Amino acid sequence: MTAPAPPRTTGRAVHVVVPAGIDDPRSPSGGNRYDRSVCAALDRPVRELAVAGGWPDPDRAALERLDAALTGVPDGASVLLDGLVACAAPGVLTRHTGRVHAVVLVHLPLGDEHGLHPAVVADRRARERAALHTAAAVVTTSEWTAGRVVRLHQLPVARVYVAPPGVDAAPMTSAHPAGTRLLAVGALTPTKGHDLLVEALARVADREWTLRLAGPLDRDPAHAAAVRAAVDRHGLTGRITLTGPLTGPALDAAYASADLLVLPSRTETYGMVVTEALARAVPVVAGDVGGVPEALGGGGLLVAPGDPDALAGALRSWLTDPGLRADLRAAARDRRDRLDGWADTARALCAVLP
Repeated sequence: MTAPAPPRTTGRAVHVVVPAGIDDPRSPSGGNRYDRSVCAALDRPVRELAVAGGWPDPDRAALERLDAALTGVPDGASVLLDGLVACAAPGVLTRHTGRVHAVVLVHLPLGDEHGLHPAVVADRRARERAALHTAAAVVTTSEWTAGRVVRLHQLPVARVYVAPPGVDAAPMTSAHPAGTRLLAVGALTPTKGHDLLVEALARVADREWTLRLAGPLDRDPAHAAAVRAAVDRHGLTGRITLTGPLTGPALDAAYASADLLVLPSRTETYGMVVTEALARAVPVVAGDVGGVPEALGGGGLLVAPGDPDALAGALRSWLTDPGLRADLRAAARDRRDRLDGWADTARALCAVLP
């Protein structure tokens, strides 16, 4: 893994637009983690502009706050905008086109969240397309996502770049021989697929295991309630713990006490939790979606997405086959040695910012 380089704060300043609440421990996300880590690693002065609003569906006041923030940016400056904000506000971006060099960072296309009403999907995609065509350049977090936004919005390939997430160095986890300590990290939303995980675990209830599910519970209350109901229905209450969001030392401790990370997402543009697990040599079982294979890099098993039977089969193999556990642990250690750090991500972004 590449060691993080200390920022030297040389060259032109970068104005970085992020959603307000980026550091709120009650609402962690991969996008917020990426933004914060890149701001710390950029080899240039950073001027952070945190804009409050109900992104990605802002009201007029939020749009006015974004416009005011961009108005305060000097002419000709480089601006890196989180896509959750920028893709929701094409009209604001248009007003500043040509005056600043706007680069939009797309973590997840706005219409790709599962469980959205078709009208919401159509509206979000229309706004996103207009915003990305306005931007000077677009940065995505994986090769898969780059191809996705090019096809979805008919963008010129030459204007779309990739800056994969880095990962912080971490100590290797002390694995439990039986591999029974399972961990899932992510908000309880249809996109993250924890309902599929509960159904898969119900199919292997005859084996010994426990699951810690760490992530916000309030993003989609109805879905979270359905997941809880499924846990109760299958009699798994004593084996599945919904911890709520974990950050900092609490999240580190969760990884340190895990034998296997499970990522059942229906959609995933990269999967930063995958590399966070691999940084500790924790193997991964994940759905074969989006950019997950790029993040995994051979450090685990990929299964058919959206299929609880396939996920259950992989989990049963992990729990019953010591040879498989040994092989996956060796693969995770190998992948750990090949992970990039946030300095690599920052260098990729700096190549796009003038």
